[in-house]
Amino acid sequence: MKFILPLRRISLTKSKLETYIGFSMRARKCKLGVNAIATLKKAHLLIVCKTASENTKKDAVKLAKKLNAKLIITVNNPLSEYTHIENGKLIAILDYSLAGAILEQGEDFIYYEVEAKNG
Repeated sequence: MKFILPLRRISLTKSKLETYIGFSMRARKCKLGVNAIATLKKAHLLIVCKTASENTKKDAVKLAKKLNAKLIITVNNPLSEYTHIENGKLIAILDYSLAGAILEQGEDFIYYEVEAKNG
C-alpha cells in the first residue's frame, strides 16, 4: 500500500483574531454593516476592512466618535477572512472582554485614533 503525500499542507489552525471574532458572532455580541451599527447605543470596538471604500471609512470614524468606541483597520487580510461573510466591511464588537482580547492581537491591524464626541 502506497501513501500519497499532499503537495502542500493545508493549515487548519485559525488565527486568534479569527477565533475571537467567531466567538463574538456565535454569542451574538457583534453587528455587521454601517446601517446596523448606526442603530447601536454602545459598542466597544469597530473593525474596518482594509478594502473598504473611503466613504465607509469616514462613516466608521463618525460611528466610533458617536459610540465612543475604538477603531481598528485590518492589515494582512480582508475582514471577510475573519467573519466568513462576503463583502462585510465593518463590524462592531459589543462585548468588552472580547474587544480587549481582539486588541491584544496587535499584528493583524492598525489602531486608528478617534477623539470622543463631546455632549
